[in-house]
Amino acid sequence: MAGDAISRARPVALPQVRGARIRRYVGRAILYLVVIGAAILFTLPFLWTVLSSLKTPGELFAYPPVWFPKVPQPQNYAEVFARVPFARWLSNTALVALLATAGAVLSSALVGYSFARFRYPGRDLIFVLTLSTMMLPVEVTLIPLYLLFTKIGWLDSYKPLVVPSYFGGGAFLIFLMRQFFMSIPKDLDEAARIDGASYLRIFAQILMPLSIPALATAAIITFMGHWDSFLYPFIFLNDKLKFTVAVGIRYFQSVAGNADSMEHTEHLLMAASIMMTAPIILLFFVAQRFFVRGIVMSGIKG
Repeated sequence: MAGDAISRARPVALPQVRGARIRRYVGRAILYLVVIGAAILFTLPFLWTVLSSLKTPGELFAYPPVWFPKVPQPQNYAEVFARVPFARWLSNTALVALLATAGAVLSSALVGYSFARFRYPGRDLIFVLTLSTMMLPVEVTLIPLYLLFTKIGWLDSYKPLVVPSYFGGGAFLIFLMRQFFMSIPKDLDEAARIDGASYLRIFAQILMPLSIPALATAAIITFMGHWDSFLYPFIFLNDKLKFTVAVGIRYFQSVAGNADSMEHTEHLLMAASIMMTAPIILLFFVAQRFFVRGIVMSGIKG
């Protein structure tokens, strides 16, 4: 009798299972098509910039638009270095980004360690005030910072771009590191304290090695932010040889766009933009695994 019940239920169950499987496959196929279409849509501007950097000025302004250059012009990239000190700008940007990233990651890890592991009066209030600074637009603090750095003689130097990163690294990085440290069991700290380890030793030898995904995420975010930064370098730097690459490209655009010059240089600006963007793209793909893991693990425990 049990076999008869199973045989009677099978013709009804199999079509339902098959229908559910088909619906799942169709839904997944639609999702993939939407994702691929969105990826192509968002990639088109970058693809157009890459192709335009290899065109002649005539092809760049042709109508109807020409997607692919008839004869690629890779010498456009070399021409950028001949027109402006682009190599110097790249090295300046790398120096500022690396120094600021090191300071931001270390200081934000220390502050996040304090918020995650210690209990002291006003801790939660200080943390809320720290997070509230993210609501302040950059323009609100720009004038006070400019006056401050003018008074202490830091204008036209890299100090205004680097030194503030060593004082916490920003509210978002502090929040990121705090969340990650809170996901690490406190039993490790207590065991180390029993063995006589100091708080700084626990931080350096236990928590920091376990926090590599979060540290890598903070480093990537900070490095990208300083590499692409335009406003602060534009305000604080005056010497052309000290420009970062973002300000340098704007300078190149203003010089090339001089009304007295009839030469089109948009293809060179495209090449300069690609050379500015390429290191960030490479960094993201190389460190993508750490970036995703750090973001996911930082939200495990609030």
